[in-house]
Amino acid sequence: MRVGLITRDPGHPLLAATTALLTGAGHVVDVLDPEAGPGAAAGARADVHLLKARTPAALALAGELERWGAPVLNSAAATRRCQDRTGMAELALRAGLPFAAGRTFRALAEVEGAAGLPWPMVVKSRASRKEDLVARLDSPAELAGLTGRWGREPVVVQEFAPNNGWDHKVWVIAGRVFSALRRSELAAPEGGSARASAGLPEAWSALALRVGEVFDLDVYGVDLIDTGDAGPLIVDVNAFPGVRGQAGAPEALAGLALARGRR
Repeated sequence: MRVGLITRDPGHPLLAATTALLTGAGHVVDVLDPEAGPGAAAGARADVHLLKARTPAALALAGELERWGAPVLNSAAATRRCQDRTGMAELALRAGLPFAAGRTFRALAEVEGAAGLPWPMVVKSRASRKEDLVARLDSPAELAGLTGRWGREPVVVQEFAPNNGWDHKVWVIAGRVFSALRRSELAAPEGGSARASAGLPEAWSALALRVGEVFDLDVYGVDLIDTGDAGPLIVDVNAFPGVRGQAGAPEALAGLALARGRR
């Protein structure tokens, strides 16, 4: 079987280990430049493609492969759904998921003059991407301090949900759930940034699987926070995140690629 990796980082631990499993079993793995654009699709068709990139060019390439009839995991459409935090929240809330609601502003500079801001609050770039804006703000002065760099950035403003300061990082590959705890970037420093998870409650795992159904994802991440009696709150969903240090994850991804490629 021929598997295509749409990525600029084939050496990522998850992808490298998955590639070793596939090639060791006699399969062929091709690395596709995600910036090659849709014109590269005609000569790059494999039995299945793994989309580990989110740029416009990568999505255009994935879309063209899909039009040729090649399966892409995750699909271009599902990947796009995880890039717009406004649309993400709307879809999740319509489906009854416990997702952090928010207000959307065309630019951060417009937030300063808005009424009814929920202090403290969390401000995030509307477009989910590397090195985007994610910040907790406790006062108008802190908000004003961000506008110099981020004033034109389209943003989502959310009420800060009190929690224990740890993010439950949950990853799902073909229905298999992996998890870990990481210190929230919105929390004060407190002796270490990561620790192993003792395992998710069954209801939390079921919630993560439901996210995949709602967003039509095969490989994805869900960021959850524990709000105490109010239960888990979803604060982000990511298509094909960088899963590291999770035993069994490469095997799950290789199995998913082979199963989908045989359809």
